[in-house]
Amino acid sequence: MKVVRKLVLILVSLFLVLGVFCAAYAYYQKPKYEGEIALENVKEQTTVYFDDFGIPHIYAANTNDAMIALGYVHAQDRLWQMELMRRIVPGKLSAIFGRVALENDRFFVGLGIEEASEKAIADLDKNSPSYKLSMAYLNGINQYITEGKTPVEFTLLGITPEKFTIKDIYNVFGYMAFSFAMAQKSDPLMTDIRNQYGSEYLKDLGLDGISTTVQIQNTNAFKDKYAAISKSVAGILDKSVVPPFIGSNSWVIGGAKTKSGKVIFANDPHIGFSQPGTWYEAHIQTPEFELYGCYLAGTPFPLLAHNRDYAYGLTMFENDDIDLYQETNNPENENQYKTATGFAEYQVREKRIEVKDSSTVVLKVKVSRHGPIMNDILSGLNSKKPVAMSWIYTQQPIQILDAIYTMSHAKDIVDFQRGVSLIAAPGLNIMYGDANGNIAWWASGKLYKHNKGVNPNFILDGSSGKDDIQEYLDYSKNPRAINPEWNYVYSANNQPAAVDGYLYPGYYLPEDRAKRIKSLLEGRDLWDKQAVAKMITDNTSAVAPSIVANLIHNLDVNTLSKEEGDALEFLKTWDGNSEVDAVAPTIYNKWIYFYLKNTFEDELGPEGFEQFLSTHIMKKVIATQIENENSVWWDNINSKGKKETCNQIVSQSFKQAIATIDQQLSGTVASWSWGKVHQVTFEHPLGKVKLLSKLFNVGPIAVAGSNEVINNQMYHYTSDQNYKITAGPSTRRIVDFGDVENSWSILPTGQSGNPFSKHYDDQTTLYNQGKFRKMKMNKKEIIATSSKLVFNPIK
Repeated sequence: MKVVRKLVLILVSLFLVLGVFCAAYAYYQKPKYEGEIALENVKEQTTVYFDDFGIPHIYAANTNDAMIALGYVHAQDRLWQMELMRRIVPGKLSAIFGRVALENDRFFVGLGIEEASEKAIADLDKNSPSYKLSMAYLNGINQYITEGKTPVEFTLLGITPEKFTIKDIYNVFGYMAFSFAMAQKSDPLMTDIRNQYGSEYLKDLGLDGISTTVQIQNTNAFKDKYAAISKSVAGILDKSVVPPFIGSNSWVIGGAKTKSGKVIFANDPHIGFSQPGTWYEAHIQTPEFELYGCYLAGTPFPLLAHNRDYAYGLTMFENDDIDLYQETNNPENENQYKTATGFAEYQVREKRIEVKDSSTVVLKVKVSRHGPIMNDILSGLNSKKPVAMSWIYTQQPIQILDAIYTMSHAKDIVDFQRGVSLIAAPGLNIMYGDANGNIAWWASGKLYKHNKGVNPNFILDGSSGKDDIQEYLDYSKNPRAINPEWNYVYSANNQPAAVDGYLYPGYYLPEDRAKRIKSLLEGRDLWDKQAVAKMITDNTSAVAPSIVANLIHNLDVNTLSKEEGDALEFLKTWDGNSEVDAVAPTIYNKWIYFYLKNTFEDELGPEGFEQFLSTHIMKKVIATQIENENSVWWDNINSKGKKETCNQIVSQSFKQAIATIDQQLSGTVASWSWGKVHQVTFEHPLGKVKLLSKLFNVGPIAVAGSNEVINNQMYHYTSDQNYKITAGPSTRRIVDFGDVENSWSILPTGQSGNPFSKHYDDQTTLYNQGKFRKMKMNKKEIIATSSKLVFNPIK
């Protein structure tokens, strides 16, 4: 008995010691929010006030000191995130995660972003303010690496921090630019559909309108399967340890429609959810300069920002800035490919990818005049003929650093527009409002045209030259609206109107959010901050009720069971809202999934169908295809001797949906609330390990919202019980120039990426309740609610 007691005592003591050690380690790892630190290269004492949500308010005697301080505090809260972001483009994730990240590294290292970054850096004016301030920011990061605490993730993975360089900044912007693109997800799949089934099957997908004999002659000969490209790229982005940029909402209301007579600005970029989240907020003030901004990890200038004079933000333009070309190899020399003037030599890039606990992978990537050969960097692409990716970002001069510097330091609207014009890629809708009453949006990006009739929604012919880009448009031809007479501007990733009769091709999203935003803006005047806050968290679809009406119209109600009838009643009275306690969205989303599956999977196959679900085309097709009772897609090509109809597919899908929900949730139909199946977890890369999930992850949390409502909580349609929310509003910002010091923002989880910080997840509840916190700019208020960290020059 004494032995047992002794063993118990030893075990208890060990647990106590372990507990004390863990508590001490957690305390040690917390960010330093108060005290004094001596920093090199700081000329004057610089003070940082961390407010009640951990937002740094930096007061400096000059901008250079402010940027050093920004780099230091940014690294203190987000060094792990910075490390991940800078490793993607050069293919260095495998070095810390092992072979699980190899597919990601092979792809990104082969895209040519790193080479394009090197060229852009070589062309930089080293005396420009954008360069000098970037170097000051990097200096702050690197001083933290030298003097600060090493994040727990580095310790767990055995990473030795290395200094950051300006190339890291460019590589972060390069990853951001690629994640905006959609062509690589859609074009290969659409090419397969056309080649296998013909143009009739493209009508319901909205892709038959630009086809011509030239395009058909060039591409109908391409009988290889291309969907492997779509599958591979989608899989890489879905599994990425850093979330991709996806969509967004923004609107700016002119003073003629507001209570105060001043502009109100609203923006909520939609980005893949992660922990920590995408944006780091910081407020900088010097005698000559003030800015409150949202920063990407490892970048010196904010993509979203405001001050007392103007505000700006962004949504994704969704323009087509990637084209895929099938090259034709020389049958006698595989190192050559066909061009309009004869055979040319491939350029070959050799890349080395270090893999943790494994041998180094040597990758050789062929590059044609159009771009890198996808066959060399993607798995599963077995096409006999190589497919090259032509991307504007790597082909045009990269001026992104100067562009964002100019936008964040603009003197007026003309100066700001000059910054927008410097962005060749990615395509963005840049939203703007100012204290002088100006409102505007501009589409950024280097736009271009092909020969008339060339349809860039498909794989193009790389050998003849006929499908090549024929004309780059002057920036003056980019879509825009400045101080329109209707007194508002908005964007929800929808297609802009034609410029000079030309509708620019792209991968625009359906009208749902745009229709709702426009109807709400036109439906009232006297807007204030509270009304805009209610609008930016709106959960009602403007389109879903009409889709339901079309589905019900084609439903055989005479064959419904009592439970099916009860479910139908919830849909009949549904107004399109997706609140947590609503029942109708649970039924609607499952019905939509089975309708899509029974309509498209027989032609696309299981893998092709899953890929189809990840495209914008799928989102756009739902409302239109359901209305077409004569669509060729209704017939199941696998059923012999009969031809299925719209009525049969819709009715079958409804019965499958109800049976599936009943099996998963049981209970009465009235208990099938949306919150039971619609939940979000903000996942940290190390949170995938079950033992670490409670430390690093935030959630699961039942949330309102849905696909393509203003509160856009994104997920794939599925037969599974739960919809895994993968993306949504990465921040919600409302800037009211009638009361700019009390403008609002909210982040999905928290400001800090340090799991031991009290600001790791302290905004989560507010965010999911549709509430906000102030973006403080009043110094007295900031001092009264903040801790104080002072950076002193080293004497």
